[in-house]
Formats: sequence, structure tokens, C-alpha cells
Amino acid sequence: MEIGFGMGTSTAEIARSNLNKNYIAIEVHSPGVGNLLKLIQENKISNLKIIQHDAVEVLNSMIKNDSLDGIHIFFPDPWPKKRHHKRRLIQSNLLKLIAQKIKKSGYLHIATDWEDYAFWIIDLLDKEDLLQKMSDDFFKKPDYRPLTKYENRGIKLGYKVWDMIYRRI
Repeated sequence: MEIGFGMGTSTAEIARSNLNKNYIAIEVHSPGVGNLLKLIQENKISNLKIIQHDAVEVLNSMIKNDSLDGIHIFFPDPWPKKRHHKRRLIQSNLLKLIAQKIKKSGYLHIATDWEDYAFWIIDLLDKEDLLQKMSDDFFKKPDYRPLTKYENRGIKLGYKVWDMIYRRI
């Protein structure tokens, strides 16, 4: 499952590279949903389904506990101003919900290029009892995660990318 796929380019690439796995992609913004639908049709991707709805509601009402192999959340909005931190997608209640939905030995992969947000996320993840950090090396991008357009731009500007991968225990 991917939560918040933006324009869907990376999501389509991941699904195309793993035709033996099924994917669910959740996004609320119509332009991204439309673009991913176009990519699915153009590339004949049959293992990817889209839900245009709030991810928390989808997880609560449509996804059984212990049913997902993994969840990707790539480059969620960091809401950098302190007064906006309550708007951040990554909060302890979402992580608890995600941990319940992932199968044992499944994974959660969150990527960000915003250092303060990375520390925020790591702090919350380390407090979640059902999730265990897989590596202390947060700067090694897994091969399965494609580079995004905005990530490439950030790298050119000198931003580091944090890939936080935690296993469900």
C-alpha cells in the first residue's frame, strides 16, 4: 500500500517492477489520481488499484488487521512551521493504526528530505511497540524506491533523503 502517492509516477514504477504483487494506492488530490489512472492505462498495469479517500478512514474501515505486506509513505508534506505540526500526516495515532494493519514481519517505509521532520518521524516510530527499526543507516535508499522528480531537485540543492524502514514485530 502507498499512502499519498502525489502524481503517482513512482507508484506506477514500483507496481510495474513487481507484477507478482498487488498494490493499493491512496490519495486525496484529484490531479494525482487522474495522472496515475492515465499511467495505469498507458502501461497496462493490472496489479495496482487506487482509492481516492482519506487514508485514516480507509485503514480504519476497509483494511483488516495483519493483512498488508508493507506500507510506503514517500515525501509527505513536512508542514515545517511549528504551528502547523498538528497537520503532519505522520502522527502517533496513524503509526499505531498502520502497525495493526501490517502483517508480522511486514514493513513500513517512510522517506523525507526534511531533516526536522525525519527526526520527528524517527522519534514517533521508536515509541511504537509493534515496529522495530531495520537499520541505523537512514541515508541508504532501497533499490525498489525510484527517485522522484522533487527528490532529484532536492538532491541537486544538497538535501539529504531519509529512508526510515521499520519492521512489524
